[in-house]
Amino acid sequence: MESAQGWETVGLYGEGGPQWRGVSPRLATARSVVATAVCVPAAALLAGVGIAAGWRPLLWAAAGLAAVWLWLLWLVRRQVSAISFAEQGEELVIRRGRLWRSLVSIPYGRLQLADMQSGPVARHFGLASVEIHTAAARSGGSIPGLPLAEAEALRTRLTERGESQRAGL
Repeated sequence: MESAQGWETVGLYGEGGPQWRGVSPRLATARSVVATAVCVPAAALLAGVGIAAGWRPLLWAAAGLAAVWLWLLWLVRRQVSAISFAEQGEELVIRRGRLWRSLVSIPYGRLQLADMQSGPVARHFGLASVEIHTAAARSGGSIPGLPLAEAEALRTRLTERGESQRAGL
């Protein structure tokens, strides 16, 4: 559906409008690995000390931490599946969140810089994030969890579109 100005209407909810592209499901795996690396050793340590010392509150704390870990594994999958973006003729639109939904629209003409980042865990899974910067500090955005080749191609496309849109100003 198009607006009166000829732009495609973008909604905060629903799948209508532009062609939404999600991030890689490997992002959920990478984030789950981090949650596991933090929660499981801590729960095991609490349980071990609780058993050795015979102190029940530590066992309850270990069980609570294990429950938090399971909840995090579920939450990460829900969060990652809610991240999507769409490249339109005049702007890049990024949508994320389930409970607190956000939609960021970045006109290509305002784009100053698109860079890529990849930490050790993301690099292990072949993922990178594309960070979009504009002149206004709060109007940029980021797209995490893209396969490396796709992130490089997106960064190149965004940079080219930004330069061509600025040239017309």
